[in-house]
Amino acid sequence: MKAIISIHDVMPETIEKVEIIIKKLDPFNIPPFSLLTVPGKKWTGKSIDKLRRLSELGYSLVPHGWNHKSVPRKIFHKLHSAFISKDVAEHLDLKEEAILELMIRSRNWFIGQKLVPSSLYVPPAWALGQISEKNIIKAPFKQIEVTRGIIHIKNHSSIKFQKLPLSGYEATNPFRVTFLNVWNKFQETHAEKGKLPLRISIHPRDFDLPLANQIKNQLSKVSTFLDYADLCMNLED
Repeated sequence: MKAIISIHDVMPETIEKVEIIIKKLDPFNIPPFSLLTVPGKKWTGKSIDKLRRLSELGYSLVPHGWNHKSVPRKIFHKLHSAFISKDVAEHLDLKEEAILELMIRSRNWFIGQKLVPSSLYVPPAWALGQISEKNIIKAPFKQIEVTRGIIHIKNHSSIKFQKLPLSGYEATNPFRVTFLNVWNKFQETHAEKGKLPLRISIHPRDFDLPLANQIKNQLSKVSTFLDYADLCMNLED
């Protein structure tokens, strides 16, 4: 099985946990992967130095929203928050111009800190919100990851969508344990049958939660680790 690995929610308050997870993953011989980094948090010189060191080791710093916090107002956002995203899907109550502005601001933070941002953008909870293609192609990225897969932005002129399976392990209550356990098994089967890379997304607390063994089990089945940029090449082929 092929897989793409990412760690979500890299923040000043989680970066030490992220470093521990990276060490936990050493036995699986995974090349440097994507770190989904939240720029609008209270970053200090010390925590930014940790990001810079990880970047120098080859890990990709992916803009991941702005502050990873929202106050749901719309009905859809309230339902999404209750069942899926809690209060992190900050795109969902924004108009499309504001969504585009947030993505641009997110990337610019990295540049301002003299860090190299990835050409990938991942909205919190993979929830991009209501944004038209004409505004998506204005985003300063080549790829945007959402729940169903990857939006590829081609030369800021058109988009192409690539559907890919996704596993997540943030099982913080009994309902989520049951649901994610079944979901992840289905996604793994879909990846294997379709010969598609499985997106294995890890959050900072996941190895302390009930599905920690499922993370290890799925990683042990991976024969080839890919990067998001590899998807561009495959798409062009």
